[in-house]
Amino acid sequence: MPTVPAAEAAPAPPDGTGCVLWHRRNLRVTDHPALAYAAREYDTVLPVFVFDPGFYGPDGLACDARIQVLHDSLASLRRLYKAVGGSLSFAHGDAVEVLAGLHDAGWDVVATADPTASYGAERDDRAAARCDTVFVDGDGLVRNQSWPREDWSDNVETWFEADPPTWDPETVAVQSLDEQVTIKAIEDGYDIEPTKSNIPDGGRGPGVRKLRAFVESIEAYPGNISAPTDARTGTSQLSPYLRFGSLSVREVYQYVQENAPDSAGREMFVARLFWNKHYHQKLEDWSGWMTTAVNPVMQGLRQESHDPDLVRAWKRGETGFPMVDASIRCLTETGWLNFRMRAMCASVFADLFQQPWRIGADFYHYHLVDSDPAINYTQWQSQAGAVGTNLMRIYNPIKQVRDNDPEGAYIRRYVPELRPLPVKHLDRPEKTPLHVQEESGVVIGEDYPYPVVEYEAAREHAMATYERLKPDALAALEDPVVARRASLSSRSQPLERHEQTTETDPNEQASIASFAASDVDSD
Repeated sequence: MPTVPAAEAAPAPPDGTGCVLWHRRNLRVTDHPALAYAAREYDTVLPVFVFDPGFYGPDGLACDARIQVLHDSLASLRRLYKAVGGSLSFAHGDAVEVLAGLHDAGWDVVATADPTASYGAERDDRAAARCDTVFVDGDGLVRNQSWPREDWSDNVETWFEADPPTWDPETVAVQSLDEQVTIKAIEDGYDIEPTKSNIPDGGRGPGVRKLRAFVESIEAYPGNISAPTDARTGTSQLSPYLRFGSLSVREVYQYVQENAPDSAGREMFVARLFWNKHYHQKLEDWSGWMTTAVNPVMQGLRQESHDPDLVRAWKRGETGFPMVDASIRCLTETGWLNFRMRAMCASVFADLFQQPWRIGADFYHYHLVDSDPAINYTQWQSQAGAVGTNLMRIYNPIKQVRDNDPEGAYIRRYVPELRPLPVKHLDRPEKTPLHVQEESGVVIGEDYPYPVVEYEAAREHAMATYERLKPDALAALEDPVVARRASLSSRSQPLERHEQTTETDPNEQASIASFAASDVDSD
């Protein structure tokens, strides 16, 4: 794969001043603080996106479906720049090496200050040291560590309400490089062939249309978030557009506030936007969410009970718990899963199966079209008890069938081997009388597995483990460093609006807050 030319071959900026605008995840030209800064401070802006080999190939971090949405988003961004007389340039390779060649040729480098995990933090540190990169914030997050945390929600609300930064394409030249690499070359070179179904079209146009359509039906939103069949069509489906930044969270907030009718649906959705920012704040505060347990007492938890056979059964959707199996198969087939099913499958994996949380989190991150490290990994740690708070929150996958798939439509769609079974037996197929199994042609243990663990015993074991660890975990949270990682010091008014309108198991209620941002960045 080609890269941007070496320093001696890279084009120098034209007369005046010029900067490379390094696009990473904010793939738009509106409400873009780094672009507004660049257009204000420089005569020429050179927008660049660098394809990172670490995200591609057999060991890549994203499934082909997510890569396709990314590529759609990049093509959309390129069209937006062409509309103002420029273009988006592409390169392939180590981003810092690419930027260094341009920097050495005379270009300054500007990018948004995005919250990122350890991999991105190390890359950005190298870019700052090698290229004097200017990282522009303006995303509503708190970066001054002495700032009063109790005012966090008010700070974010003020940012939501503020006018977004603007730029005038008439006052700045948008330049491009000679073509180094194309999207098609990347797709051909890495053999990108998405196999998932119902993959959304990426880019700004589809995102705007999704937003407008959702606002028209937002009043029905509270009743659509829990059951997976309802959630597929009754939630916003905006998460891929927020993940890749084709839409900004602020413009979604402002559009909803200005155009949606005053209703519980609007209030609930707006709360999800606050939760989106909340989890990005967590990643901004600490980049270790993808690899290290927040609470040191929980580090290494469940390593001794790691069972590859249980992991394999969960990943294949062959656990003997129909709601879990349907959800995992939905995830791997479509790259999507609604928030309650994400939380349930995470709880089953970590609590009932006693498997290490990172394995499950990485699996989600690979398959989810909308996966955002700031949301996926923080929520997995919260659900798996790695934070050390709200430990007694264990989903009941049997009850979830009765609550969220009472007619069996979801299970029968994704677990076809159970289709002939009467619906009243779909919550616990292993309890189906033998004569019913014979009549329906579904033999448990042959056509569909028995549960890989016994629910009641597994739940008791998980509760006993948490009871044993709880005193030490709470003591660890007395450390200000650990406490800061675990939570913002305040969850004032906007964040408290996440409460459900549907009745849930008491042990599940706390976990809903953990995955609440999923209604926006995962629904």
